[in-house]
Amino acid sequence: MGGGIGGGSSNAATTLLVLNKLWNCHLSEAELIALGLTLGADVPIFIYGKTAFAEGVGEKLEQVSLSTKTYLVLFPDSHVSTAEIFSLPNLPRNTAKINFNDYSFDNTHNDCQELVCERDPNVAKALHWLLEYAPSRMTGTGSCVFAMFEHRQDALNVQALLPKDSISFVANGVSTSPLHRQFQAQV
Repeated sequence: MGGGIGGGSSNAATTLLVLNKLWNCHLSEAELIALGLTLGADVPIFIYGKTAFAEGVGEKLEQVSLSTKTYLVLFPDSHVSTAEIFSLPNLPRNTAKINFNDYSFDNTHNDCQELVCERDPNVAKALHWLLEYAPSRMTGTGSCVFAMFEHRQDALNVQALLPKDSISFVANGVSTSPLHRQFQAQV
């Protein structure tokens, strides 16, 4: 899909977690995260499996508590190459570090978003449309864009306004991944 919603990273993390359990490898979470980082920067968060504040490449994770939101995600029928975006000379590389204690969605941004929107009118159009209804961002390096809602029904109401040929879904945020909940239930 190339939507920037972590499908490949999630699959890699799930494979590592399940094989660790099935084969009784007894690798620690830290060892799995280090192994996962060799596969991709987003793999550690899926191995961790809890809401977290990430630093470094994405391997330094601190569990945090955030209110659960609902998200409307649009796939604008575009593919964005992560490698291509990260190779652009005008990609900001010195963005100020965010302190979690000062975190709010309103004071964050996606360094890749402006570059992708300049290069891909479908992403720009989808993001602009969502911004009419709720705080919105592009996922990772795109191409998916999302809007954040306090209530699921609000997200569903906005989704109903989309053109019929749009590809979208509504998802509730979770504080622990379903796989981790399942593992915890087996203990």
